[in-house]
Amino acid sequence: MAYTPHPIDTSDIQLSEDILELTEKLAKNTHEVWSAERIAQGWQYGETRSDAQKLHPCLIEYDELSDDEKTFDRNTAMETLKCIIKLGYTIEKK
Repeated sequence: MAYTPHPIDTSDIQLSEDILELTEKLAKNTHEVWSAERIAQGWQYGETRSDAQKLHPCLIEYDELSDDEKTFDRNTAMETLKCIIKLGYTIEKK
């Protein structure tokens, strides 16, 4: 049986400048959480990814990631924020 994803359509959601700034902070945190999990599982930095040796080239600081890698984290954060808004929640800075 084939799986067909059905994400919530957030194409009509526009994020404010404040929320766009939050997106970058969340993207960095997403990378930090991912990195911490991998390191806890015994992964280390390696120039080439090796699942067998638990080496990964993205086990570096967020600011050192390629733009493509940052884009992945940014999109994850942005879609999460858009989904929160689409579901009727508000995001406010105290």
